[in-house]
Amino acid sequence: MTAASPSQQDLRRGSGLAFLAAAVQTIGTAVITGGLTPFGYVLLIVSGLLLDGRHRAPVATFVAVAAATVTYQALHYPHGPTFVALVIAVASALRGGHHGLVWVLGPVVFAAWVVLTGATFGSAMPVALWAFGLVLLAEALLGAARMASRMNQEQRRLRAERQRRQASEQRLSIAHELHDVLGHHLSLINVRAGVGRHLLDRDPDQARAALDAIKEASAEALREVRSVLDTLYPNDHAALLAPAPGLDRLDELTVNAGLPVRTTFDGERRALPAEIERAAYRIVREALTNVRRHAAPGATAAVTIDYRRQDEVTVQIDDDGGGRDAVAVVVEGNGISGMRERAAVLGGSLSALPLPYGGWRVRALIPIPTIEPDDVEDNTGESDATS
Repeated sequence: MTAASPSQQDLRRGSGLAFLAAAVQTIGTAVITGGLTPFGYVLLIVSGLLLDGRHRAPVATFVAVAAATVTYQALHYPHGPTFVALVIAVASALRGGHHGLVWVLGPVVFAAWVVLTGATFGSAMPVALWAFGLVLLAEALLGAARMASRMNQEQRRLRAERQRRQASEQRLSIAHELHDVLGHHLSLINVRAGVGRHLLDRDPDQARAALDAIKEASAEALREVRSVLDTLYPNDHAALLAPAPGLDRLDELTVNAGLPVRTTFDGERRALPAEIERAAYRIVREALTNVRRHAAPGATAAVTIDYRRQDEVTVQIDDDGGGRDAVAVVVEGNGISGMRERAAVLGGSLSALPLPYGGWRVRALIPIPTIEPDDVEDNTGESDATS
């Protein structure tokens, strides 16, 4: 079932409000006055139903509704809530940006009403003041709404730009560090290897020393590369050599989490693509790490993996905060943004919000692509270095 487009939603809202305005005008006026002639009912119904086109042609709708309303008044039909449709038509024209036309056509409509109804100065002035104040109020409300919308859009744009800039700066920093580490150590290894090869037959002791230097340089390079990669995967010790973690190692993770963790699997457990297994495992690990860092002593956590839907897997981590109240303002750090990026790379989403009774909830929805069973990788033998 597909969601309705914005234009379809506007049409539905327009039709509903049009019928409501027509009903309010006819029923309200009939109740107040005790009844109308058939043509009076027709004018009130038509002026209300004309609002159905206010999204497509707000100015034409305003003119048509004004004509029907003035005609009703010119025929000296009884008073009642007969201006409901006209008020809505004016607001729709202002919302559509036709401010100048409203301020020009408004006096024209008022003058036509005065001429056709023969209104006196004493009866026309209250109506003029009421209409003028109503338009000013609509202008103020719409201006405030537009300003709030622009501020929200600007805040979202700045937040997205800041996140992109932080991600770019982090990648650039990592690239610089890797360049320095690999450039230094590989050039040293290359030189030592050339010396060792040259002295292998003539001076075995010097050749052995060169090999020892190569071993030390490679070990140091590996340690430095790991430290750089730890900025991306802060807790991935021995990440280059260990098998890629997945949900099959979730029990091992929760047992060694440093706090009581209850694990629940909803639905039948099944093998998932390796990249989804890795992302789910690391989201759980990072969430539990955040609990250890920020929750009070004695905090407990609950991990839920939901397999019930065939097209996505849900990973949810709740903690009770250890009795510490949840903070009201969410400050997103590298841990949360990293988890969100892991889910987003796979086409999913992640939310991390404080719970009303204390603690946090991290919830990730990761879609599962349609694949053949033979295409599911066995993640127990894959390493991060090759993924």
